[in-house]
Parts: sequence; structure tokens; C-alpha cells
Amino acid sequence: MNASMQFLLVIRHGASFVPSPALVAEIIDWVDAAQRHGVLVDGRPLRPAHEATSVRTRGGRTLLRRGCFDSADEQVAAFALIACGSEEEALAIAASHPMARVATIEVREVWRGLDVAIDADAADR
Repeated sequence: MNASMQFLLVIRHGASFVPSPALVAEIIDWVDAAQRHGVLVDGRPLRPAHEATSVRTRGGRTLLRRGCFDSADEQVAAFALIACGSEEEALAIAASHPMARVATIEVREVWRGLDVAIDADAADR
């Protein structure tokens, strides 16, 4: 498999969503399979959005707000970083995730040009 591209799967669901034990088992199986196939780079569930702290700096002042930065019905619940050969492959991988049946998975390509510039800047320091 050509794994030259990376995509972030951002998994979102409603604030009241609670996964069933069967769904959790399916997710564990998906993670195991993705690791065996060398597709999953990293991934984790996240603590609930109400436990987050949003940080913004405006006009030289740092503003902290407890909770999610927006009030959308769906909140970020987990992420998975995958490596694959194309966007089509990334979409197929996302569609195979058990959470795709009960939540929304946003698929975003990692911006490779920007990380090269950041790495070069860090090396210069």
C-alpha cells in the first residue's frame, strides 16, 4: 500500500450520545484491523466537550472559556490519524469505521507543505 498521504478523521456525535458495549467492541476491532494493515498512525477518544477549555488571543489578551469553542449540536468525540494512498482510500477507511453508522466523520488531509515549513523553522532554532 502507498501510504504517502495522511488524513485526520474527526469523529463527531451529539452531546447525549453514549456508545453501546457492542459498538465499543466493534470500534476496538476496527482499531486492531487498521493497525494490522498499517493504516492507523494514531487515534484516541477525547474527554467530553464540556471539559475542554477554549483559548483565544485577541488584542494581546488571552481569553479562556470553559467548554467547546462552538455550540454545534455535534461535538468532537475522537480522532484517528490514518496513512493511505489517496483521498478515495481515506474515505473508504472512514466509511468502514463503526462510528460512521451512528455519528459523523469529517475526513481532512494533513497539510504536508505546512509541516515541512514548520520542521525547517524548528531546525533553524
